[in-house]
Amino acid sequence: MLRIIDARTGRSTDAAPARRGLTRVEAHVPGAGARSLRVLLVADVLVRALELGGTPVWGVLDAARDHAGLRSGAAALGVRPFEDRRDVGPGLGEAQVLHVVGEGDAPPEGVRIAVAPVHPGEPGIPEADDPAVLRLVLLARRRDEPVTLDAAALAEARATLVRRRRAVAAWARQPSRPIPDEARTRLRTAWEDDLDVPAVLQVLTWVETESELPDGARFETFAYADRLLGLDLTRDLGSPA
Repeated sequence: MLRIIDARTGRSTDAAPARRGLTRVEAHVPGAGARSLRVLLVADVLVRALELGGTPVWGVLDAARDHAGLRSGAAALGVRPFEDRRDVGPGLGEAQVLHVVGEGDAPPEGVRIAVAPVHPGEPGIPEADDPAVLRLVLLARRRDEPVTLDAAALAEARATLVRRRRAVAAWARQPSRPIPDEARTRLRTAWEDDLDVPAVLQVLTWVETESELPDGARFETFAYADRLLGLDLTRDLGSPA
């Protein structure tokens, strides 16, 4: 079961306390920009994790301004649409509300997931030819740690994505194999422990390099993990070897 550290109390709490009860994930952002996009990205991954656990979940956006620009940037990052808070009321059967906020912001009372700021390494947000590159940079550090966006971070993320997408495409040519129990357990243990996405990425490194795993199992494991990560790791399937 997914447990989250409540930034308001410092205590670990169930993200979905009522079995099959609706959980609302409410992202609070002041406007557009890298900081707000990171808040929305964390909310997006939280929604994905809850869905993978079988929890009904509802994503809601509370944005003060620059709505169109924010939604455009979020869509480019692969963040799925959130409903506008101004247009909705309490959900039927709603059992929990999780507020995803920027560090230092003050949302309504409730469980609070705080997201550290993003610091540009140079003026403006560096350009990435593939939006998943920026998504990976933002996911590669714990959400309570600041992220610096610079050319080096983007280059490293780009190289990682290229390598892993090529590997996934190659593994897909081999007979499929079930996800190993150890891999599945490691992945779920990582993301259910306060949504530790960097630990999920470390598990993928283990899967990629563990010599005893068949390639078909590597493929299925990466495809499964990407349901959480949203990095389009299967994009190169069918491409020439």
